[in-house]
Amino acid sequence: MAPSTENGEKLSPAEEHSRKAFGLAATDSSGHLSPFAFSRRNNGENDVTIKILFCGICHSDLHSIKNEWRNTIYPIVAGHEIAGLVTEVGSKVQKYKVGDKVGVGCMVNSCQSCNNCNQGFENYCPGMILTYNSIDKDGSVTYGGYSNMIVVNEKFVIKFPENLPLDKGAPLLCAGITVYSPMKYHGLNEPGKHLGVVGLGGLGHVAVKFGKAFGLKVTVISTSASKEKEAIERLGADAFLISKNPEQMQAAMGTMDGIIDTVSAPHSIPPLLALLKATGKMIMVGLPEKPLEIPAFSLIMGGKNLAGSCIGGIKDTQEMLDFAGKHGVTADIELISADYVNTAIERLVKADVRYRFVIDIANSLNAA
Repeated sequence: MAPSTENGEKLSPAEEHSRKAFGLAATDSSGHLSPFAFSRRNNGENDVTIKILFCGICHSDLHSIKNEWRNTIYPIVAGHEIAGLVTEVGSKVQKYKVGDKVGVGCMVNSCQSCNNCNQGFENYCPGMILTYNSIDKDGSVTYGGYSNMIVVNEKFVIKFPENLPLDKGAPLLCAGITVYSPMKYHGLNEPGKHLGVVGLGGLGHVAVKFGKAFGLKVTVISTSASKEKEAIERLGADAFLISKNPEQMQAAMGTMDGIIDTVSAPHSIPPLLALLKATGKMIMVGLPEKPLEIPAFSLIMGGKNLAGSCIGGIKDTQEMLDFAGKHGVTADIELISADYVNTAIERLVKADVRYRFVIDIANSLNAA
């Protein structure tokens, strides 16, 4: 029987939650974040409770807190690049113990029974429950990692390799898997192949690092000539193309096995497709708001492939994090305190970050 108040009224799912939590929430489309007290569910038999130490700020968080995708449920606690320590485990939990270093990415549950889930593609499950701004199985709204703790089904918790730092590893739980998964499933992880990375931001810089760890030749394609030195000398890219330079683009035509396009701003696709070898693959992971124009000739002439990819399943996310630990792949971050988060959001709008803001939750959220 469902819990009720003294007056006999049924409690809402949120009211049934009794674990006190606090975080930073936006309450309207201004996106301004302020301290917010709320509650989490108790740790169930299949759950893991995590003390959040760090949480990355993804560009999706920006869209969500400002309701730019027109689906935000206020108040919203964003954050799906979560890293921390296990503080409690349920009686049926087998994979984790108190003290383990763990992470949580973009989803906290799925139906766990459909064909997609059975194949390890929970990220494509129609019943996927997002880490924040989603309706959980008990009917409550999910709150994300801009908070001090979280309770998650163990199947959606990722174990951190011991040598992978939590702060620089946190963004891999979204940015990392977003570029790792399409590389894996489109054969762009085979040594010697030539990968193009469009855009050198939060996703792009991690794509370069994974590409080099796979043994690929990596070329960064950008509109910003100022990023060339950074791409080659700091991130290890082999080459750099300025997409607005027709001579450079012409010289590189037909040289790439695959391209990962991380750009979310409107941009022209046919010149990028021209860089591919015959039967080459271009995978979109950015989210431009306006539809793209792609003449059929750009695909047909050369048998080019255009695909999309959205994060990755839990098994692949664990594989990605283990690979990152083995090869020393981390995100380049700017660690910030909780009281700086609104300034960080303003800077993110201007792309003024190299390359990911990460909130130092454990050491600063209390003072926010």
